[in-house]
Amino acid sequence: MYLIPATTSDAPVIHDLAERIWWKHYPAIIGEEQVRYMLARMYALPTLEKQISEGLQQFFIVKNETHPIGFIAFELKEDGTGFIHKFYILNTQQRKGLGAEAFRLLKQAFPDVTCIRLQVNRQNYQAINFYFKMGFVIELVADFDIGDGYFMNDFIMRWMK
Repeated sequence: MYLIPATTSDAPVIHDLAERIWWKHYPAIIGEEQVRYMLARMYALPTLEKQISEGLQQFFIVKNETHPIGFIAFELKEDGTGFIHKFYILNTQQRKGLGAEAFRLLKQAFPDVTCIRLQVNRQNYQAINFYFKMGFVIELVADFDIGDGYFMNDFIMRWMK
C-alpha cells in the first residue's frame, strides 16, 4: 500500500472515490439530500483542484498495488499538530487492515506530529470505532452549520503520540 501525494490532475480520481464512498455509506447517516449537497460543495472538481493547489491541505491517494482505494487530506498546523480533513477508504476495501496501514503511513510521513485531530459524524459508528482502534479519543462534541439548513453533528477526536 502507498500514500501518493496528489496533484490537481488527481482531482478526478478523488472526486470519483468520494462519489462512490459517500453514496454507499452516508445516505443512511445523513440522508440523500445532504449527501448530494456535501458532495457538490466539497468534492466538485474546481473545489478539489483549488484545495490541492492552495496546499493548505495535503492530499494523498491511498493506493494498493494497482488501484486507488481511498484518499486522505491532511493539514499540518502552525503549532505542529495535524488535522485530518478527509480519510476515506472504499467500502469494498474496509475491514482488511488497510485503513490502519494508511494511518500508519500518514504518521510516518509526518514523524514530528504528536497530536492529530479530526471530525467525524456522531452517527458514523463504523468510523468512530475505527478511530478508537487507532488510539483516538473524543475531545469535543460540536455542531457545524454548513449552509442551506444542513449541519454536521460531529465528534472532534484527538490522537496523541
